[in-house]
Amino acid sequence: MKGSRRAFQQALLAWFDTEARDLPWRRTKDPYRVYLSEIMLQQTRVDQGTPYYERFLKRFPTLEALAAAEEEAVLKQWEGLGYYTRARNLHRTARILMEQYGGRFPESAELLQLLPGIGKYTAGAVASIAFDISAPVVDGNVKRVLARINAITEAVDLPAVEQQLWATATALLPAQKPGDFNQAMMELGARICTPKTPNCGECPVQRHCEAYARNMQESLPNKTAKKAVPHYEVVVAAIYRDGNYLIGKRPSTGFLGGLWEFPGGKLQPGETHQQALIRECREELGITIKVGGLVAVAKHAYTHFKVTLNVYRCTLLSGTPEAQAHTELRWVTPEEFDAYPFPKGNHKFLPLL
Repeated sequence: MKGSRRAFQQALLAWFDTEARDLPWRRTKDPYRVYLSEIMLQQTRVDQGTPYYERFLKRFPTLEALAAAEEEAVLKQWEGLGYYTRARNLHRTARILMEQYGGRFPESAELLQLLPGIGKYTAGAVASIAFDISAPVVDGNVKRVLARINAITEAVDLPAVEQQLWATATALLPAQKPGDFNQAMMELGARICTPKTPNCGECPVQRHCEAYARNMQESLPNKTAKKAVPHYEVVVAAIYRDGNYLIGKRPSTGFLGGLWEFPGGKLQPGETHQQALIRECREELGITIKVGGLVAVAKHAYTHFKVTLNVYRCTLLSGTPEAQAHTELRWVTPEEFDAYPFPKGNHKFLPLL
């Protein structure tokens, strides 16, 4: 970094004082609201997450209200945001805080990290913003800013480089207004020091930036090469009986835990869609089905893989459905779909049922 640390801090904080976006979680020091925003904005853009944040608070305005809720109600409120482990951990943390901490958040980053789903970044954000504790944060935006400010050419996702970035963030953190400084670093990365074509002309700390001085800003930061994202063909059985469809609740732990879904699974090598549906329903439910017409083909992308959902209307030929792959089964009408939290991929074909 060029220039003094103090000059960098002052320039960044002065910019943040005048240019910070007016976001609802910045209008409060309430640790519950700060914590909720940090969990919700992991893997979610600010513009997408803001309406969810406001709706979630209307439904669960306090930590106590969240702790008292059923998990399914929390998942339903979270529906569409994805990464549902965040919601389950949010709920678990609320209950732990009510039962073991008297409804209060611990005020140190170290203690915050003992709670479910709170890692080093989230702990630093909550501690610094809600409690003015000098705890650093390093998220994707901060990594990018630090890599450019210091002209770091090594891949920023390497463990040794990540450790270096945390050390740098700690050294840069001022004793006064640590929460504002952390938010300013994230704001700078989100709005000015963007991944592509950074707006260096508007940057309040341009004169401190080694990458800008060397005309390297658009080539940094470097990351290790990503692996190819796998794609899976999935068959889905919309089993219909007397105006109702059969849905199952996924186990609370694991991928998409606690959400409801239609029976089905991945296509095995050499299988037709019809063969896969018959096999999946036999394995998951212990029933025999008749496969009818194709209802929908829906494509959906998760973080580490992509799927194509092939949805078929099916009827029950023999057997009584038993919850073998699910914790619970229910027959529901299409009018009742809104009462259940479904994965986002399912929402792409629900209207067609």
